[in-house]
Amino acid sequence: MKTILWKPSKDIIKNSNLRKYEIHLKNAHNIYLKNNFFKIHAWSVKNPELFWNSIWDFFKIKGVKNKKCKISKEIYRSRFLLNSKLNFGQNLLPKKDASKAVTFISENGYRKEKSWKELNISVYQLVKFLKKNEIKKRDRVAAYLPNLIETVEFFLASSTIGAIWSSCSPDFGSNGVVERFSQIKPKILIIADRYYYNGKEINILNRLPYILKKIKSIKKVVVINYPGKKLLKIKKIKKIKIFTKKDIYRVTTNKIKFEKFNFDHELAILYSSGTTGKPKCICHRSGGVLLQHIKEHQLHCDIKPGDNIFYFTTCGWMMWNWLISALASRASIVLFDGFPMFKKNDLLFRIADKEKITLFGVSAKYIDTLNKFRVNIKSKFKLKKLRTICSTGSPLSGDSFDYVYKKIKSNVHLASISGGTDIISCFVLGNVYEPVIKGEIQNSGLGMKVDVFNDKGKSIKNKKGELVCRNSFPTVPVKFWNDKKNIKFKSAYFKKFKGIWYHGDFAKKTDKNSFLIYGRSDATLNPGGVRLGTAEIYSAVEKLPQIIESLAVGQSWDNDTRIVLFIILKKNLILNDKIKDLIKSKIRKFASPRHVPSKIIQVNNIPKTKNGKIVELAVKNAIEGNKINNIQALANPEALREFKNLNELKY
Repeated sequence: MKTILWKPSKDIIKNSNLRKYEIHLKNAHNIYLKNNFFKIHAWSVKNPELFWNSIWDFFKIKGVKNKKCKISKEIYRSRFLLNSKLNFGQNLLPKKDASKAVTFISENGYRKEKSWKELNISVYQLVKFLKKNEIKKRDRVAAYLPNLIETVEFFLASSTIGAIWSSCSPDFGSNGVVERFSQIKPKILIIADRYYYNGKEINILNRLPYILKKIKSIKKVVVINYPGKKLLKIKKIKKIKIFTKKDIYRVTTNKIKFEKFNFDHELAILYSSGTTGKPKCICHRSGGVLLQHIKEHQLHCDIKPGDNIFYFTTCGWMMWNWLISALASRASIVLFDGFPMFKKNDLLFRIADKEKITLFGVSAKYIDTLNKFRVNIKSKFKLKKLRTICSTGSPLSGDSFDYVYKKIKSNVHLASISGGTDIISCFVLGNVYEPVIKGEIQNSGLGMKVDVFNDKGKSIKNKKGELVCRNSFPTVPVKFWNDKKNIKFKSAYFKKFKGIWYHGDFAKKTDKNSFLIYGRSDATLNPGGVRLGTAEIYSAVEKLPQIIESLAVGQSWDNDTRIVLFIILKKNLILNDKIKDLIKSKIRKFASPRHVPSKIIQVNNIPKTKNGKIVELAVKNAIEGNKINNIQALANPEALREFKNLNELKY
């Protein structure tokens, strides 16, 4: 039986952006959709040209619109709003007043904010600086920065002049940065002198000589001092011009010309995680990103002018781009840099309460961790302004849904969302017309015909299969950088199902058009030829108070696959038969007998990506003695040593 955890009130629906959008459709196009999200969705998928035109019109995008779209059966060939022109940076600077636009908070408590007026002036100064240093349209601007206000300003300045932005967070080591940036040949690098994580200061400048030696295209470097700290000493480097903040923010100007670029003009290059090979350089288009983000922010998350938006992210994750785009909705944003539980488990919620956050975004793993530590947020903070909690990065378990409503806030819209770097947006997410059901993602995005296919390419409901998108949308990437004839691009998304976007998530679509995601398809388990999702195992196992974290993989064994479960136990606990039996009992009860592992092994650490996702595939390769690709993508690659040549897996 399904459990309803939240229902929107009549006032929420009446005052929502989605309701205002409905009224717009009625007045502008004589379309009546009667407060029904699924009717709106069906209409948006059936009428792509009118739908995406209406998004431009309703949100009053600054630019010159040509309403014509070219919709092709081959998704990557479709084009939206052909020959329309806009400036992405201009649309993210909709205000110039003294109200707050952006706030920076470090783990150590240092806080700084800028008004819309100050943000505009800073971006104008950086535009002048970039132009003076011959950065032009389509030149790549590389940023190796923490989540700072300066990072936002450089991104806005880059997009304003039509350059292509690309960023990595400092938790990527030198090799990880070189592996990514060397593929796109940037002209300029913006780097911080240091960053902080869990109280530790990490020097980034020490990495600069190696990066410049490996990436010959970089001729100019801007060094940003960490907020509240004096700039570390910079060593001179031959043939490299180095600038500091005093060189770039000194130009006084109150006005610039916003050149308008084509709707499909390149905005940014993001990178795949690289856990299955060399990171793919995914190039995204400015117009598509703007329309998609503003649609998701306002129609799905109900972001309004004056709201205060927070997402815990680094500059190496697509959610950073998603957060920054909230500026286009006249909302202010809050940037956090550092360890989310520095000295206090509830640090982020302390910030949410103090800063009057209206949308609070975190990873599913963060919520799982709070639940595991039994942190009672509700007893400490009122969170009066908080209307929406977003969760992404991995599947959110049913227990974590319960935890949000019991221990964080009862009257909040919990939106589990899922998409990816590949589309820099979401396939499935929430809306304020429908109730929140425990363990389920409410719906697919407007304009997105998201479905679940079986292996034969047939649409299925209430059964597990492959998450796909059956129609085109504006954030299909422009291309992969350096991918001649789009060979890698087509292979990545369109090889499995012809003409259909294959996303690589193992999922289920219900008869009510909600979704459940069970993990990545390449991490699914196949004992006896039956596909099982790892998320179901984690949800069952991590109900046990003895267990901190778990990871399941399939090991090739005896002409079949057997499930191996690795667990981290609480301090001073040793795995014994009693704990093993308890684990198996929980999995049998809350998942199925098929999910019960053949082997349960205690470990000290579990490898993760920089974004906190556990990496089942790397562990599978480690236990089977296969090559592990791109170890630089991992936050803790040393953890893999523990999984190699395990005696327990030899019998």
